[in-house]
Formats: sequence, structure tokens, C-alpha cells
Amino acid sequence: MTHTRYAFVKANWHSDIVDRALDGFLELIPADQVDVFDVPGAFEMPLLARDLAQTGRYAAVACAAFVVDGGIYRHDFVAQAVVDGLMRAGMDTGVPVLSVSLTPHQYQETDHHNAIYRAHFVEKGREAAQAALKITATRTALTQAA
Repeated sequence: MTHTRYAFVKANWHSDIVDRALDGFLELIPADQVDVFDVPGAFEMPLLARDLAQTGRYAAVACAAFVVDGGIYRHDFVAQAVVDGLMRAGMDTGVPVLSVSLTPHQYQETDHHNAIYRAHFVEKGREAAQAALKITATRTALTQAA
């Protein structure tokens, strides 16, 4: 069975920036084929991605977050845990789980940086949509060839 639905999970931290990834994703995949889910932060994405993938409804699950150094915790550890968790969710379920999780070392909450990252998230959302479409087509071709 070829799936034509996609899930898009987005973290609410820095939503003014992260939500731009969904904008880019929807430039290539019609909104009526995308179910959107919000989570509090990046750390919650892998569990929901796994749960969504296990439903069997989605050709791919894309997840977007912006993990920045807030000075309180080591954001690189959080980022690594998130990316590892997303990869494991895909491997455990057999459904592609794509990461649009950015972890800049030099982010400052200024108009200049916010504008740069908003634009970058749009591009990363497009790239995630391209990856979702490509992996879906490749997996469908493999199934049909078997």
C-alpha cells in the first residue's frame, strides 16, 4: 500500500522560527496530505515520531526543532539525544523519520539572527519534503519490483 500522508511534528520552543519549516514543507507537499502535531520541545519529538510511525498511516514523519544554547544546559547533549531518538524511531518502525532539527552554536535572539534562521527553516522544510517524497518513491519502487 502506498501512503500519501505525511506527519509533521514541530517543537513549540522558538515557534516563530520553527514553524517556518512547516511553511517550506507545505510548498512541496499539499497541506491536505500533512497532519501537523505540536510538542513542547525537541526532546519530546522522538517518542511522538515513533508513535506516529507505528500507526501505519504515514509515508514519512518530519520533525522540526531549534535547539539553542540557553546557558543552563548543554544543548549539544539534547540535540544528540533528539537526533539519535529520531533515527531510532525510523529504524524501529521502518518508516522514514526526518530531522529538521537545527542546533546553532552562535544564536543570539536578535532581529538579524531571527531573520536568518526563519529563512533557513523554510529551506530546511523544503529539503525535508524533498527527502520525504524521494524516499517514498524509492521505497514504493522497491516494493513494486519485488
